[in-house]
Amino acid sequence: MTDHSADLSVLAGLLAGSLTTDPDVLATYSLDESEHRPDGRPLALVRAQSVDDVVATMRFAHEHGIPVVPQGARSGLSGGACAVDGGILLSVRNMDRILEIDEENKTVTVEPGIINKDLKDALKRKELAYPPDPGSYAMCSIGGNIATNAGGMCCVKYGVTREYVREIT
Repeated sequence: MTDHSADLSVLAGLLAGSLTTDPDVLATYSLDESEHRPDGRPLALVRAQSVDDVVATMRFAHEHGIPVVPQGARSGLSGGACAVDGGILLSVRNMDRILEIDEENKTVTVEPGIINKDLKDALKRKELAYPPDPGSYAMCSIGGNIATNAGGMCCVKYGVTREYVREIT
């Protein structure tokens, strides 16, 4: 594994969120709920607070040839949020706000870390709905739903996540 510790301090200085290399924290964030248990040892965990943090992390990683594993609630069963050797774990879990509910156009703008249930509850108060209903809807994030094209029991009637995404920044 290459040592990017000096480089990581530069990245840390660019973030509104936080960066940690604490081995205990990295071990906690290295796995999701899948049975896939890789031995990936990440360099760092970035806890993004904004799109700017995501952009800074992705630019830094690209410039230095470092793989990035995006993470939301880490509730997935596919292993997609598990660490890879020498990578940066990019948690968007703290990016969990509803930015806008446009009742007229029946659209909602959210950050990727919002929990599916929280979104559903907020929309229900406006007499709107977000139909995809993965089994883990009470704990999974919209970003993860997009990453896995989650559906749930109602997908035969209402479709899966991709059919409800108009735009991604």
